[in-house]
Amino acid sequence: MTTAPSYGWLDGLQEAVWLVDEGSLLILHANAVAERLTGSSVQAMVGASVLSLACTPQDLAFWGEPALVVAGGIHSHTCLLRADGALVSVNRQVARVPWGAGGATVFMVTMLDHSAQEATERELETLLSELRATLDSAADGMLVCDLDGRVRAFNQRLAQLWSIPRELLLARDDAAVYAHMASQAQDGAAYTDRLAAIAREPMQESTDILALRNATVLELRTVPQFSQGRPVGRVYSYRDITRQTEIQASLRLAARVFESSLDAIFIADSQYRILRMNPGCERLVGPSAKTFEGCVAASLFGGGSDAAFMEQVLEGWAREGFWEGELWLPRDNGAYCAVQLSWVALRDDEGRLVQSIGFMRDLTLQHAAQKRIEELAYSDVLTGLPNRLLLSQRVDTAIQGARQSDTGFAILFLDLDRFKIINDSLGHPFGDRVLQLVAERLQACLRQTDMLCRLGGDEFVVYLHGGDAVVAESVARRILDDMLKPFMLDGMGFSIQCSIGMALYPQDGTSLDELIKQADTAMYRVKERGRGSFGFYQPQMNANLLSRMQMEHAMRQALGLSRMAVHYQPQVNMATGRISGAEALIRWTDPEFGAVSPAQFIPLAEESGYIVTLGAWVMEQAVREAAVWMHSGMPIMISVNVSALEFRQPDFVDRITRLLAVHQLPPTLLELELTETILLQDAQEMEQRLRVLAGLGIGLAIDDFGTGYSSLAYLKKLPIHKLKIDQSFVRGLPDDDGDRAIVSAIISMGRAMHIEVVAEGVETETQQAVLLQMQCDHYQGFLCAPGLPAQEFRALLGKPLSDKAQGKRNGIQI
Repeated sequence: MTTAPSYGWLDGLQEAVWLVDEGSLLILHANAVAERLTGSSVQAMVGASVLSLACTPQDLAFWGEPALVVAGGIHSHTCLLRADGALVSVNRQVARVPWGAGGATVFMVTMLDHSAQEATERELETLLSELRATLDSAADGMLVCDLDGRVRAFNQRLAQLWSIPRELLLARDDAAVYAHMASQAQDGAAYTDRLAAIAREPMQESTDILALRNATVLELRTVPQFSQGRPVGRVYSYRDITRQTEIQASLRLAARVFESSLDAIFIADSQYRILRMNPGCERLVGPSAKTFEGCVAASLFGGGSDAAFMEQVLEGWAREGFWEGELWLPRDNGAYCAVQLSWVALRDDEGRLVQSIGFMRDLTLQHAAQKRIEELAYSDVLTGLPNRLLLSQRVDTAIQGARQSDTGFAILFLDLDRFKIINDSLGHPFGDRVLQLVAERLQACLRQTDMLCRLGGDEFVVYLHGGDAVVAESVARRILDDMLKPFMLDGMGFSIQCSIGMALYPQDGTSLDELIKQADTAMYRVKERGRGSFGFYQPQMNANLLSRMQMEHAMRQALGLSRMAVHYQPQVNMATGRISGAEALIRWTDPEFGAVSPAQFIPLAEESGYIVTLGAWVMEQAVREAAVWMHSGMPIMISVNVSALEFRQPDFVDRITRLLAVHQLPPTLLELELTETILLQDAQEMEQRLRVLAGLGIGLAIDDFGTGYSSLAYLKKLPIHKLKIDQSFVRGLPDDDGDRAIVSAIISMGRAMHIEVVAEGVETETQQAVLLQMQCDHYQGFLCAPGLPAQEFRALLGKPLSDKAQGKRNGIQI
């Protein structure tokens, strides 16, 4: 019989121990720890089946295995059912151990109570879950690393801020995560360098601002992680401060706007007391601005705590959130300044007034501009006289009054004669100042009940209150007489005459427009009759005006219909009797008007600007014809009149140069006849242009010398080679002493200055003889021939000298 071993040593173990028979699986022994673990006594457990210790299907299956399988042992985690029905978590191990002498063996089952450790693990797991949830719910992105930079923890917010792909997170490739984050930074290299610098100082805390490529702005804060007082890692927190940065930028911008705004701005508290003024407000209010801080804002406007004003403001705030209006702001000097105030209420989320902001704009300039606009609306800018709008209102009132009282009034239309000469010769600025002087003089001729209006240019309209024909004529004569008195400007004395047309209400028209139209028609009739006078409107004048319009239309059509022609009048050398040149003269024959005098259509062309087209055409015809003469062996100079408007054209010199080149005419065979007004307008520019023409070899002659603004200065200064004495002086020879003296003076001056002289309009041999005696160089006129068509002039050139001389002596019109 086998002797059972002693089991006392088992009670010294910390584990619960059961010895189990291999064959019957009955418990042979249990120690004291097993008794405490199961809650059953040793006596109750001895002899019981080991299956009483099994409470899981896996345990039952294990003990159901063959003994050899069980003998192989097991080490696992399982549960034990206590006597009181509670389940206890245990670590269980089964092994075969020797049993007494003779080589017998038994199964030894050991169990260690694991419930405390499991509870601790559950607690730790719960704590970790809570920490994870806390980490993931944080508004900041969190990254926890050890001292070597290995990632130990992060939250989802970090992945969101840095746009880290999920696959990259799952790969747990720290280097790849760091590289991705560097690629998202606007300056990846600087970000990497900064992280390296932080890592070199494990005890340092730091705060940095990062800008990402997606425009997100992050605040990076790093703190060391300690364990037992020693750094073991580092925590990085990334906070999205994009909105905060934008708000701060907006606040800085608002502050700059507040300080630099040209508008005056003040801020008031909930009690409407001024807290602060910007510099613009302080400038507007004046030196006393600081004294208003802490005072009710209404006191700025001299009203103190004006209840009525504040009531209006509060109503505006309640209705629209702001109040706006014009106020008078007292200034330190006692004056008042008009301001536009926009006062805005600022409320919290609950609608309570927190502050208010007032924006003030100085309306001084605006009011001045408005006043100026009103003045301009009713007055002429240059002269300050009433304009047509104000005149219209005055006349409308007069018409209403006239209908009730059966009275009338007169309208005078006044135009300055040849005022264009002043503008062309002395410049528009000078002309404007002359108009101002004229306005003053005209105003002095009128009564206070009358009105002088400038329509524009050199045209004026006069309203004569209650004026009839007698009053109108009296005023017109007074104006003409006063205008003839010399004007003085810049040390220069000059006279200005005008033409006046007059119309009477109601016989000549029942509206201002009609009366001005009729007076204008009468004025044009005065100009046609010689200018410098006045005339009343007559019904037949409209027919004359219509005729004038028809003539202008026909003139513009004439060139295209070949109704214009160029004739040539010879210029004869006094000494030799030979034809030395010819003047090109334009002629117009119309089916309706017949042969139209140049004295009729040339002024019309000048007024309409069509003279440029006519002049260019005449120039081309004349140059072509002169080239024909030259190539035929009869080279003589062709003289062409040039108007002031044509001469001012920018391409004038280039056009002349091209014409000469195209027709192969030497410049020395072309002479330009210029009026004296051309030489006086824009003097510097004209001098330069004249010198260019003279440099080409083109001759320059002064036409109608002595009838305009004659000046010895320009004769001395400019390259003039010929003077043409106007026929009005030649006509009086030899009997008129005045004409004789003028012609003699011009010829003597020309000889003294080495300038050739041509006498125009020579019709008799007596005139020719007197001019020859005075040593005049050339003449032209009917004594030799009138203007001839091109073919006839060529024939005249081809005649023998004796024939030409004979024609000259007998005064034959060839």
